[in-house]
Amino acid sequence: MTDRKPLLIRNWDIGSCVKDWTSEYVSNKVGSEPVKIHVTKDEKMDFINKNFIYKTLPFDELIRRVFRYKQEDYFIDPFEKYYMRSLGNDPRGRDVANFFLQCRTLAEDLNVPPFYDEKDFFSSVFRASSQGVQLWTHYDIMDNILIQVRGKKRIILWPPSEVDNIYLIGDKSEVLDIDNPDLEKYPKFKNAIRYECTMLPGDILFIPALWFHNTIAIEPCLGVNIFWKNLSHQLYYKNDSYGNKDLLPAAKSLHSLETAIKSLKILPSDYRNFYISRMIKTLKSNLTEHNDCV
Repeated sequence: MTDRKPLLIRNWDIGSCVKDWTSEYVSNKVGSEPVKIHVTKDEKMDFINKNFIYKTLPFDELIRRVFRYKQEDYFIDPFEKYYMRSLGNDPRGRDVANFFLQCRTLAEDLNVPPFYDEKDFFSSVFRASSQGVQLWTHYDIMDNILIQVRGKKRIILWPPSEVDNIYLIGDKSEVLDIDNPDLEKYPKFKNAIRYECTMLPGDILFIPALWFHNTIAIEPCLGVNIFWKNLSHQLYYKNDSYGNKDLLPAAKSLHSLETAIKSLKILPSDYRNFYISRMIKTLKSNLTEHNDCV
């Protein structure tokens, strides 16, 4: 993992969960505790334009629906899709998700490989998604492993060096249809070098921080995602329950850049373009081929 590239481990012994985590088993183990979920008619979920709604369901009912193609009870459509990313215990979202504490009855079925030092652990997230659900392309600021327990999942990844071709808004890409993108709107996307794999039950994928990734549930899927701080803890926001805020120095720098650009708006366009070009030149001169470990 020192070369900062994704690593797929096939058929690791992750415990009895691979055999035991059927819809009925998982539902009975956790029960009817309410959970917040995403509900959508469109398989390609769009975080930027929000083509989904947030709802709450009992956990056991959610799992039953995830494994069902057509719903008898539904929010918007009999063929609606569901996606769940477990949260912390605080209903206002100020608590970090910890699957091992919040779902002890399921966690005892899972054997986690020693990918990280316990002192660096940040969160562990239980994920459930209906067949066909595609999660928007994004990057994480922490190293993480995705453990596939149930179902098949297609994973598409792009290295951080493709940032100019991904069309980011914040930490998420505008391009939803990654297999048939609108090249008139996103012409550079065709140049983005991608890596791809299909995860099966028992597989583990290491996703380095800053690598863009998109996930597609080929079948109803259950899995666990574990995040840890791979850099000095001082570089991360302390009050970041989701773990998706840019590193402190980066966030401050991006804010300063936005402020600088706004301050140039009072200038005529030819002056503004001149100074923005100078800024770009200065930024590019600071790019480096090497990673400095903190």
